Amino acid sequence: MPKILVVDDNEKNLKLFRLIISSMGFETLTATDGQEGVRLAKEKLPDLILMDIQMPKMDGYAALNALRSGENTKAIPAIALTAYAMRGDRERLLEYGFTDYISKPIEKEGFIKTIREALKLDREGA
Repeated sequence: MPKILVVDDNEKNLKLFRLIISSMGFETLTATDGQEGVRLAKEKLPDLILMDIQMPKMDGYAALNALRSGENTKAIPAIALTAYAMRGDRERLLEYGFTDYISKPIEKEGFIKTIREALKLDREGA
Protein backbone atom coordinates (compact mmCIF):
# COMPACT_ATOMS: atom_id res chain seq x y z
CA MET A 1 0.00 0.00 0.00
CA PRO A 2 1.50 3.37 -1.00
CA LYS A 3 2.35 5.72 1.84
CA ILE A 4 1.70 9.42 1.22
CA LEU A 5 3.02 12.25 3.39
CA VAL A 6 0.92 15.42 3.37
CA VAL A 7 2.61 18.57 4.69
CA ASP A 8 0.21 21.49 5.19
CA ASP A 9 -0.29 23.97 8.04
CA ASN A 10 -4.07 24.13 7.51
CA GLU A 11 -5.85 21.51 9.63
CA LYS A 12 -8.97 21.52 7.40
CA ASN A 13 -6.82 20.82 4.33
CA LEU A 14 -5.02 18.00 6.14
CA LYS A 15 -8.33 16.44 7.16
CA LEU A 16 -9.70 16.65 3.59
CA PHE A 17 -6.51 15.32 1.99
CA ARG A 18 -6.31 12.48 4.55
CA LEU A 19 -9.93 11.53 3.83
CA ILE A 20 -9.44 11.44 0.05
CA ILE A 21 -6.13 9.59 0.23
CA SER A 22 -7.53 7.04 2.68
CA SER A 23 -10.51 6.48 0.38
CA MET A 24 -7.97 5.61 -2.35
CA GLY A 25 -6.69 2.84 -0.07
CA PHE A 26 -3.39 4.53 0.74
CA GLU A 27 -1.70 5.16 4.08
CA THR A 28 -1.50 8.84 5.04
CA LEU A 29 1.10 10.57 7.16
CA THR A 30 0.67 14.26 8.05
CA ALA A 31 2.86 17.13 9.17
CA THR A 32 1.93 20.76 9.86
CA ASP A 33 5.18 22.47 8.89
CA GLY A 34 8.18 21.90 6.65
CA GLN A 35 10.56 20.90 9.45
CA GLU A 36 8.19 18.20 10.70
CA GLY A 37 7.58 17.10 7.10
CA VAL A 38 11.29 16.66 6.39
CA ARG A 39 11.77 14.75 9.66
CA LEU A 40 8.83 12.43 8.90
CA ALA A 41 9.96 11.89 5.32
CA LYS A 42 13.43 10.86 6.47
CA GLU A 43 11.99 8.59 9.15
CA LYS A 44 9.10 6.95 7.23
CA LEU A 45 10.31 7.20 3.58
CA PRO A 46 6.90 7.77 1.97
CA ASP A 47 6.17 6.88 -1.65
CA LEU A 48 4.91 10.42 -2.35
CA ILE A 49 4.94 13.81 -0.62
CA LEU A 50 2.27 16.50 -1.02
CA MET A 51 3.89 19.75 0.12
CA ASP A 52 2.23 23.08 0.85
CA ILE A 53 4.43 25.97 -0.25
CA GLN A 54 3.64 28.61 2.39
CA MET A 55 4.09 27.23 5.91
CA PRO A 56 5.58 28.35 9.22
CA LYS A 57 9.09 27.33 10.37
CA MET A 58 10.15 26.02 6.93
CA ASP A 59 8.36 26.70 3.65
CA GLY A 60 7.82 24.13 0.92
CA TYR A 61 10.85 25.30 -1.09
CA ALA A 62 13.25 24.90 1.84
CA ALA A 63 11.68 21.56 2.76
CA LEU A 64 12.10 20.29 -0.80
CA ASN A 65 15.77 21.42 -0.75
CA ALA A 66 16.32 19.47 2.47
CA LEU A 67 14.64 16.38 0.98
CA ARG A 68 16.57 16.59 -2.30
CA SER A 69 19.86 16.79 -0.39
CA GLY A 70 19.13 13.61 1.59
CA GLU A 71 20.38 10.34 0.13
CA ASN A 72 17.22 8.40 1.09
CA THR A 73 14.73 11.15 0.23
CA LYS A 74 16.12 12.78 -2.91
CA ALA A 75 14.13 10.59 -5.32
CA ILE A 76 10.75 10.72 -3.52
CA PRO A 77 8.22 12.42 -5.82
CA ALA A 78 6.95 15.68 -4.29
CA ILE A 79 3.83 17.52 -5.45
CA ALA A 80 3.51 21.21 -4.58
CA LEU A 81 0.23 22.37 -3.04
CA THR A 82 -0.46 26.08 -3.27
CA ALA A 83 -3.33 28.52 -3.15
CA TYR A 84 -1.39 30.95 -5.30
CA ALA A 85 -2.28 29.66 -8.75
CA MET A 86 -0.80 32.28 -11.04
CA ARG A 87 0.24 31.97 -14.67
CA GLY A 88 3.68 30.35 -14.82
CA ASP A 89 3.55 28.92 -11.27
CA ARG A 90 3.41 25.31 -12.45
CA GLU A 91 6.48 25.77 -14.62
CA ARG A 92 8.42 27.51 -11.83
CA LEU A 93 7.55 24.76 -9.34
CA LEU A 94 8.58 22.03 -11.79
CA GLU A 95 11.84 23.85 -12.51
CA TYR A 96 12.45 24.07 -8.77
CA GLY A 97 12.24 20.28 -8.51
CA PHE A 98 8.65 19.45 -7.65
CA THR A 99 7.21 16.49 -9.55
CA ASP A 100 3.87 18.21 -10.14
CA TYR A 101 1.59 20.93 -8.82
CA ILE A 102 -1.95 21.03 -7.39
CA SER A 103 -3.72 24.34 -6.80
CA LYS A 104 -5.93 24.88 -3.76
CA PRO A 105 -8.79 24.68 -3.30
CA ILE A 106 -8.44 21.27 -4.86
CA GLU A 107 -10.74 19.64 -7.38
CA LYS A 108 -11.16 16.06 -6.07
CA GLU A 109 -10.93 14.15 -9.36
CA GLY A 110 -7.89 16.13 -10.49
CA PHE A 111 -6.28 15.64 -7.07
CA ILE A 112 -6.75 11.86 -7.30
CA LYS A 113 -5.52 11.77 -10.90
CA THR A 114 -2.36 13.72 -10.05
CA ILE A 115 -1.58 11.42 -7.11
CA ARG A 116 -2.13 8.30 -9.22
CA GLU A 117 0.13 9.69 -11.97
CA ALA A 118 2.88 10.56 -9.49
CA LEU A 119 2.71 7.04 -8.07
CA LYS A 120 2.68 5.66 -11.63
CA LEU A 121 -0.63 3.85 -11.08
CA ASP A 122 -2.07 3.38 -14.55
CA ARG A 123 -5.49 2.03 -13.76
CA GLU A 124 -8.07 1.96 -10.97
CA GLY A 125 -7.08 -0.30 -8.13
CA ALA A 126 -3.56 -0.80 -9.45
